[in-house]
Amino acid sequence: MPRKPKRPCAYPNCPKLTDGMYCEEHKKIVNQQYERYGRRYKRSERYGYTWQKVRARYVKLHPFCELCLKEGYIGHADIIHHIKPLAEGGTNDESNLMSVCFHHHEQIHRRRGDR
Repeated sequence: MPRKPKRPCAYPNCPKLTDGMYCEEHKKIVNQQYERYGRRYKRSERYGYTWQKVRARYVKLHPFCELCLKEGYIGHADIIHHIKPLAEGGTNDESNLMSVCFHHHEQIHRRRGDR
């Protein structure tokens, strides 16, 4: 049975002919871009065992909501918040962490515009 004729690679300005959508060189590039931008992160990669240890230590040191304390009342810390998010290059250093209650956590994200 005759084969289909090869067609140009779908990657911009690539003159190579291929049987699939992309040539071998550009198939790798397109897959990397898809993994980086098209798929959500794996939660276990960001918040694995190391994060659990850091979080437990931080909760022991800061058991109350830091924003509630600034406002003059005591609220229990429910969430350990990253001041600069991990997706934007933040780290798990204590200088980048803040213990907050659910209410203040939602306020922070509403102000940022990502909720």
